[in-house]
Amino acid sequence: MPKLRRVNPTTPTLPLRAIVLAAGRGERMRPLTDHTPKPLLPVRGRPMIEWHLQALARDGVQEVLINTAWLEEQFPATLGDGSRFGLRLQYSMEGRDHGGALETAGGIATALAWLTEGGRPAFWVVSGDIWAPDFRFDPALAQRFIASGLAAHLWLVPNPPFHPRGDFALGAPQPDLAADAALGRSNDSAAPRLTYANLALMRADLVAHIPPGQRAALGPLLHTGMAAGSISVQPYAGRWENVGTPQQLANLQDSD
Repeated sequence: MPKLRRVNPTTPTLPLRAIVLAAGRGERMRPLTDHTPKPLLPVRGRPMIEWHLQALARDGVQEVLINTAWLEEQFPATLGDGSRFGLRLQYSMEGRDHGGALETAGGIATALAWLTEGGRPAFWVVSGDIWAPDFRFDPALAQRFIASGLAAHLWLVPNPPFHPRGDFALGAPQPDLAADAALGRSNDSAAPRLTYANLALMRADLVAHIPPGQRAALGPLLHTGMAAGSISVQPYAGRWENVGTPQQLANLQDSD
């Protein structure tokens, strides 16, 4: 993991771009995903992924890349060029170009040149199969993250029933970011462990060593960064659902 570096917070930067991860097969969601990619399944009248696209546009993000693999031709057919959301959409077609999904880190690394084009120092990352309608892609927090020199900033949620042990612990305060942010310490056994919400800010350093087109998991990189103190975390208290089964999807249609 590279050393942290300070960035002058007054240095102007191009608007950050975002990647929405949408390449997975969605095995637990079958049979619904036999014919429709999970992020395109409807939640309260619109495809799940559209909740993210509308939120990104609302918060000032202008350009978004969606990585795809399973039934990937349905994404541009459904979402188009993004203009109806106020966005410019790009697609990283991992199925077409690489024979299948590249996992999370591999998908991000393959899109890295576009995400950081023009010297952009960071980018947003969100999974297309979560529902988090209250999340804000806060540009002010993004600028504080850039100035901090950290490799990534993650949002954590209370542990869902399917993941009771959580992923990462909250540690000492991290004053460079939000007041409620904390430096994650995966080896702090005394601190509560929460679950990674699949919402993040990241810097290229985290995945720059992965060649484009190579499969690679993100989890080991996050754990290494936590241990090195180069990743910060903060709890997210808004509505959040990792939509993994048909029953979860059905329940979500009727919940408040």
